[in-house]
Amino acid sequence: MNSAPLRPLPALIFASRWLQLPLYLGLIAAQGIYVFHFWVELVHLVEAAFGSTTALDKLVTSIGYKTTAPITTLNETVIMLVVLALIDVVMISNLLIMVIVGGYETFVSRLNLEGHPDQPEWLSHVNASVLKVKLATAIIGISSIHLLKTFINADNYSDRVLIAQTAIHITFLLSALAIALTDRLLNQGHGSDKAH
Repeated sequence: MNSAPLRPLPALIFASRWLQLPLYLGLIAAQGIYVFHFWVELVHLVEAAFGSTTALDKLVTSIGYKTTAPITTLNETVIMLVVLALIDVVMISNLLIMVIVGGYETFVSRLNLEGHPDQPEWLSHVNASVLKVKLATAIIGISSIHLLKTFINADNYSDRVLIAQTAIHITFLLSALAIALTDRLLNQGHGSDKAH
């Protein structure tokens, strides 16, 4: 059954959702930059593992590692910090995918991926509420990686920075819990409304 055509003003308002398209395309470009950054860091790590002091210096600078003794070979702390930085890039990239795919599907237009073998499992039941909880969880993961990197490299940070980063992480945790609890309460409310 075809629905009646929208009047001009509602049609314009509804069509305005397409203004978000350049934003999602911009996030895809940002994703490309993250992929490039990941490979640059990985190549430096491999070169440093084979003894390149230039690559080692670039890695040490990029992770912000400082020590009183000169670093002439790749050590476990540097490897761990670089690997955590690579994991951080992957997690931010996952966050970007959730925002791009989930946001486009929720707010712009259907992707019509039903039955596609590569359809993300979470996309089949995505809505603004589910997307909020997933994004909050992803942000906590990213914050955890940052906090771990800071604690491993704690000698290079003041107590104030360590306390601030811990407080920010706890704030993210509490915010995610509040979002999930609110979502659960709203869904229970909708469920009881349907029962009546």
